Amino acid sequence: MPPDSLNDATAMAQAFASGRTDPVQVLEQALALAEATPHVFISLCPARARREAEAAAARWRAGQPLSLLDGVPLAWKDLFDLAGSITTAAAQVRREAPPAKVDAPSVRQLCRAGLVSLGKTNLSEFAYSGLGLNPHFGTPINPHSDAQPRIPGGSSAGSAVAVAAGIVPIAMGTDTAGSIRIPAAFNGLVGYRATSLRYDREGVFPLAESLDSLGPLTRSVRDAWLIDGLLRGGDPRQLPSPRSLAGQRFWVDSQVLDDSRTQAAVRANLLVVIESLQQAGALVEQRPLHSLQATLQLIQEQGWLGAAEAFALHQPLLDSEYAEQLDPRVRRRLESARQMPASQLLRLYQARRQLQQQVQDELDGAVLITPTVAHVAPPLAPLEQDEELFARTNLATLRLTMPGSFLDMPGVALPSGRDAQGLPTGLLLSLPQGHDRQLLDAALALEAALPR
Repeated sequence: MPPDSLNDATAMAQAFASGRTDPVQVLEQALALAEATPHVFISLCPARARREAEAAAARWRAGQPLSLLDGVPLAWKDLFDLAGSITTAAAQVRREAPPAKVDAPSVRQLCRAGLVSLGKTNLSEFAYSGLGLNPHFGTPINPHSDAQPRIPGGSSAGSAVAVAAGIVPIAMGTDTAGSIRIPAAFNGLVGYRATSLRYDREGVFPLAESLDSLGPLTRSVRDAWLIDGLLRGGDPRQLPSPRSLAGQRFWVDSQVLDDSRTQAAVRANLLVVIESLQQAGALVEQRPLHSLQATLQLIQEQGWLGAAEAFALHQPLLDSEYAEQLDPRVRRRLESARQMPASQLLRLYQARRQLQQQVQDELDGAVLITPTVAHVAPPLAPLEQDEELFARTNLATLRLTMPGSFLDMPGVALPSGRDAQGLPTGLLLSLPQGHDRQLLDAALALEAALPR
């Protein structure tokens, strides 16, 4: 099913404009929900949020909103600096770090547009896992869980659950190997990973310098579209209109779709979406994408570029007495890159440049469609109890989003349906590096074509 645009940020702001509610009332509800939902937020900033909400309410009464999303509450993954708040990166070793002196530029940009900062959300320690578990601050539970608690996906776990649980309609995340797109898929949300350098990353705690990206988790593509415009310094005053899909080219990698690792519900739901696209006049080609398959094989055989960059960042900590305070699963992954030779790293950088050109030539304007994750959110308890199962599941979960990160492809994760237990499945739209606006337009059109 498509996201519920009746509960998205745009609809909320339209309610502000009509006077049906106001930013102060919405904020108080959000604060109460945030405090009642375990492990989603690491910190809240109620005093700041109330000041911002009151100012937004006054602007709406005067008919002078700063943007189409003025007064909408949002949450920030606890990698973003908020003035006066500790950026913990969800790590025990950073609990006593000095508070940030200023907002990160991305925070300032959305603050200027009138959005209300509710607080900082939980994540995998140092953003280094696709599953979202955290032994220091607790693990947020996927709101779509059945009889057994399910993982939220990571690393932007708290951001996804904050939106899926209805606390806020927008939460900012980061994505180095899938950390926005995976929790979006597991929680039935829209998740947009921008091209790596599309937004200012200053004031955002890093993981892997050449792979890190920012983006929102939302309930609709139109909200992601608006956030993109605001973060780019624009002032979008009109909502985007979905364009026709007639003649739009899509490329479905049949090798991924038919892979035995792709769960039946994930595949079946994606095929329903493909049928909807074709009925709307889109041109859908189903065959292997050689550049994608080559990237998957390269990562499997040569290792993950982000592992080397993350180890380089955290080596001083790993070599110190404080390493004992790390989540053992995160420490193990960081240490796994200690022996990676420089020659291997150089080969990965070289291969990335070649594959980036290859994927652009091969797609030739078509939008790539794959499952976001080949499976639905797995149960939480077994992953907490078994480190080997955790490692295997983490790799399987990241498998289909890592190529897009390696090639710096912007990606939009969209809900594609649910399985028999009611757990969300997702699809991923991707285009070559830098084609963000074309991708968001295609996602907007696809979302409008999905059956409701």
